[in-house]
Amino acid sequence: MGTRDEGRWLAERFEQNRGQLRGVAYRMLGSLSEAEDAVQEAWLRLSRSDAAGIENLGAWLTTVVGHVCLDMLRSRTSRREESLTEHVPEPAARPEKRTDPEQEALLADSVGLALLVVLEKLTPAERLAFVLHDMFAVPFEEVATIVGRSPEAARQLASRARRRVQGADPGSSADLSRQRETVDAFLAALRTGDFEGLVAVLDPEVVVRIDAASAASGEATEVRGARNWAKGAMSYSQGARSARPALVEGKVGVVVAPRGRLFRVLSLTISDGKIARIDVIGDPARLSTLDLAVLGD
Repeated sequence: MGTRDEGRWLAERFEQNRGQLRGVAYRMLGSLSEAEDAVQEAWLRLSRSDAAGIENLGAWLTTVVGHVCLDMLRSRTSRREESLTEHVPEPAARPEKRTDPEQEALLADSVGLALLVVLEKLTPAERLAFVLHDMFAVPFEEVATIVGRSPEAARQLASRARRRVQGADPGSSADLSRQRETVDAFLAALRTGDFEGLVAVLDPEVVVRIDAASAASGEATEVRGARNWAKGAMSYSQGARSARPALVEGKVGVVVAPRGRLFRVLSLTISDGKIARIDVIGDPARLSTLDLAVLGD
């Protein structure tokens, strides 16, 4: 096989694995552009390796992407200004549109906005162990080599991450189901601009408190009464499209996460099927301390 044929064969095999690699990287990094960078880096490393000696190319590439994502997560605070890649040969040429907001929004929604938000709260090692093992069935032996720990330690990382993702003993499923119904109705009314539908899920005397980071200039930081708040809330329909139910401190609340990046949290107090209190939280320091978890279907 000539050099050109070998290159074409290698490119074809890489393309067969691109979808999974992109999925792993996106769940690890929560960013479409960074995920593409990680996949590019995997191609670059493959093109420089002796591919003929790789027995399981898919597993090898997944391991490489895991390494790359782990390094990116650990160095986010001091990320290099230059791209991970310089000139990369085909087939992994960088797309002309580096960041497509609509495409990333669709991808985030397909993965689960709430899941991306909760994954962001894990340590890099926890996130990698959970994503690779629980979402892509990578054996703990392989996960261990990436994080530089024993298979048992990797198993513990995934277990700890799983507990944080799912939430610790969030209460009875029946109670959560009732809360979820109320929150679903609340979001549906916001998204469609249904004023009466929104009022219907609010306690008549609802209290809404908005922190300084969330309040618009001149906006009141406390509003009382369902109809009073609902009037202003009608303008939130666009933002409600990137809002999803999630467990907030063990109760059903709302995370607002455009393209999977946490922006606001609505902590809700629900009584007798009505929302009696809403705390709108946008302060980054406060957001970072909230106990968030994913709601089951």
